[in-house]
Amino acid sequence: MSLWVRALSATAICVALTVGASAADEIQERTIRWGHLNNTDHPVSFGVQKFAEILLAKSGGKMKVREFAASQLGNELQQQSALRGGTQEMLSASTTSLATVIPEFGLIDFPFLFNTTEQADALATGKFGNAMLDTLPSKGLVGLGYWGLGFRNVTNSTRPITKVEDFSGLKLRVIPNPVYLESFSAFKANPVPMAFGELYSALETRTVDGQENPYTVILSNKFYEVQKYVSATNHTFTLNIILVSKAFWDKLSPTEQRLMREAYAESRGYQKEQTRLQTEKALAELQAKGMQYNAIAPEETERMRKAVQPVVDKISANLRPETVKLFNDEVERIRKDVK
Repeated sequence: MSLWVRALSATAICVALTVGASAADEIQERTIRWGHLNNTDHPVSFGVQKFAEILLAKSGGKMKVREFAASQLGNELQQQSALRGGTQEMLSASTTSLATVIPEFGLIDFPFLFNTTEQADALATGKFGNAMLDTLPSKGLVGLGYWGLGFRNVTNSTRPITKVEDFSGLKLRVIPNPVYLESFSAFKANPVPMAFGELYSALETRTVDGQENPYTVILSNKFYEVQKYVSATNHTFTLNIILVSKAFWDKLSPTEQRLMREAYAESRGYQKEQTRLQTEKALAELQAKGMQYNAIAPEETERMRKAVQPVVDKISANLRPETVKLFNDEVERIRKDVK
């Protein structure tokens, strides 16, 4: 028997052992294009690579993921449109970007909801998070689940943020989303909606004074080169949602769909741990590279929370009441039960 034939036989055996002999016939050769905004040294990319590794093994080498990092396929809204149109297969994007098609996703962006990663994770994996996944197929999308990117923190080139008054007059790039725009307006800052790919240049030229993102994003994109201060505002926890084009999903066999879901489930813990490790490492490296870090006193965080409460009330009033109630009930439960 030739080496080529032996290799082919080994692959067939691997597939049979992984998914069962009859199900192996349902797996086709596929290349899945997965886009996201982050660089390849970021926990999102680590998660994509782990998912790809698991799916490749489970499918006996037939289902391959091709990663397009660092906005190669466009910004999140452009990639989301490509998924809905069936010209791109997968995307890991902030839940914020989905608020343009399903406004209730904006609830996740409400500031100062939680104090710990575990609490944010409980929201994503609980009744509310699952209910939001159920809304996606009607918009041409399938959600496999969520990844956590960490708490967002403010950087700027003007002064440290220690109290709500320190935001006054600062031009801060924010995600083009009503929650972010109105929240930072409530702080008396000047929020500037801007695509992420334009941000470094805007910081460098002082078109904006600062921005807000998790520490891992700040480090990976070298914002320390054009920003002096990093303040632990911890105002929101960023969740990424793992999206699949429904047009692509509907072409998959039940076995292929199952393998996709299993690859997500098995990669999730790894991605979560990488986010934790890289967040700790990123903050230390930002300080080592010269950024001035400051924490914020609990009483000042509470003042910030009160300043944005009218924004929370206003936006909630314009969303589906049953979804808002489910969200509020879940947040209350989690604050009480999860540390």
